[in-house]
Amino acid sequence: MIAWLHIIGIGEDGLDGLTAAARTTIANADYIVGGKRHHSLIGECRAKRINWPSPFNALLSKLQDLRGKNVVVLATGDPLWFSVGNRIAATFKRDELTFHPHISAFQLAASKLGWAMQDTDCLSVHGRPLARIKPHVQNGQRLLLLTSNGKAVADIAVMLTELGFGPSKLIALACLGGADEALFNGLAQNWAHQVPDLNTLAVECIALPNTQALPVSCGLPDAAFQHDGTMTKQDVRAVTLAKLAPHPNALLWDVGCGCGSVAVEWMRAARNARAIGIEVRDDRRAMAAVNADNLGGFDLQLIAGSAPAALKGLEAPDAIFIGGGLSTAVFDLCFAALKPMGRLVCNAVTLGSEQVLLEKYQQHGGNLTKLQFAQASPIGDKIGWKPAMPVTQYSVVKR
Repeated sequence: MIAWLHIIGIGEDGLDGLTAAARTTIANADYIVGGKRHHSLIGECRAKRINWPSPFNALLSKLQDLRGKNVVVLATGDPLWFSVGNRIAATFKRDELTFHPHISAFQLAASKLGWAMQDTDCLSVHGRPLARIKPHVQNGQRLLLLTSNGKAVADIAVMLTELGFGPSKLIALACLGGADEALFNGLAQNWAHQVPDLNTLAVECIALPNTQALPVSCGLPDAAFQHDGTMTKQDVRAVTLAKLAPHPNALLWDVGCGCGSVAVEWMRAARNARAIGIEVRDDRRAMAAVNADNLGGFDLQLIAGSAPAALKGLEAPDAIFIGGGLSTAVFDLCFAALKPMGRLVCNAVTLGSEQVLLEKYQQHGGNLTKLQFAQASPIGDKIGWKPAMPVTQYSVVKR
């Protein structure tokens, strides 16, 4: 099949910044799809112009209706870097498509600042929660952020200040590569600029001396979560996440998720990791939703109900954690639903649940471990060990 759908990245320099092949493609197009700004950048053309439809799925449907015509989609910068290209590529066959990348906003910003891109986290909060950047806010880290509008820059400045990163240096770069290009410099703690909507924000993260940023590794402090005391505590959670082994794009079922501490850390640990939390109590589901938002703006899917009934019809997972409501029936349903080479981890504190794990260990193999932690605590005018309730942990990989 000859490619009929061309996705062309364009910058503020318009046609002058495009390759000869991209300019020829635009000149020969039957239809050109883009935003008003995109259309203004290419000047006059013979093609029929189509403005971005909303919602985005309407664009995909419109493109399918135009299959076989000579169609151009205009996007800003590199269409395959936080842009429309990924969704289009997932919808159409590869031989139907041709991509014409332009210099991305990240590259333009990095060249202005003299930043090495391999040492910089490039993220998008365009149409995404600002909290998505929180796991990346670490002392000394550099960030380049695609924002939704000028107000987002001020909102990010406020968020950084609340996190103890008020001294962070902010540089908002607007209309990069065009005649109206402008740079706005300042600190998060006293940011006062009015920034144009089309901007890229550079952040040099600088923490106040008394700020302790949340680690990027698993095992966040219990105090980082909103909880009612019933949760997988920090030490056990760190071991649990190590056994679950988060990886990019993987899906976790957190059965009996409580405040969502395991599910949230799973999503923090790997790019595009997803989680479904099953929890019968309304108040704990509410806490889990708050924790998912506060600790990374994650879209934690929460299911009201108890296992095994609440598990039916869910997407097959890459890993499962059973932290509450363990029974033979729940285990068997979870193990059957797990993808091949998926990981199942169960924590038990009661003798009845421990007996279930012993039986499953004998049936499936894997690892059965007793976890025991103790915290130093005052005993009168002395210090002694205060043991936590022991946890029996079973982990297995489905072969």
